[in-house]
Amino acid sequence: MMARPARYVAIARQDLVIEQKLADLGLIRVNGREINLPQRPRQFAGKDGECQAKGNDMKQVFHQAIVAITLICATPVMADIEAARDLMEESQFEEAHAALLPFARSGNADAEELIGVLYALGLGVKRDPERAFEWYLRASMKGHPGAQSGIGWYYELGLGMPAPDLVRAYMWYALSTIGGDPDAVDSLAEIQNRMTKEQIERAQILVNDYKPWMYPFR
Repeated sequence: MMARPARYVAIARQDLVIEQKLADLGLIRVNGREINLPQRPRQFAGKDGECQAKGNDMKQVFHQAIVAITLICATPVMADIEAARDLMEESQFEEAHAALLPFARSGNADAEELIGVLYALGLGVKRDPERAFEWYLRASMKGHPGAQSGIGWYYELGLGMPAPDLVRAYMWYALSTIGGDPDAVDSLAEIQNRMTKEQIERAQILVNDYKPWMYPFR
């Protein structure tokens, strides 16, 4: 079974993940985009009688606040990315490319991945494996699972590069699997059948190097 490139039809998956994370943190996002920020951290009296915030509580509060503020700032961008996805679903690829490019150039991982899809498949632009790879790579380094699956596919087949690299293909498929991309699970299982034990061990070393940085909470 040939591995598949990153898909552009998975429209709502990441939004659902974000909603679940918000629910886990006790935060709320509604149509009005009102988000309840977390309470102040619990405090306790230290030996010197002063009130001190527990380290873990403070870390949790900072994490909650960052998530909430990020969502507040990102909501308009998300809507624009969704509109570009709709254009792709309607086969208006040139319009989608024009809509996505400003966000991709500003570093939005979703837009970067979708630009990569357009170049990978030659939709609205001239097919260009090298440019597709570079756009996928930008998004992959930000922890985008779909783009990571696409990078794995490019390494597996050697598209846009001198030769295939199964070690790096395995690495990116594994990272994409950690990120939750369902296609990567099948691709990872398939590619292992064509790798030596030494190659798999080497790939696992690379995965372990990247995982704490890309997915520190998984």
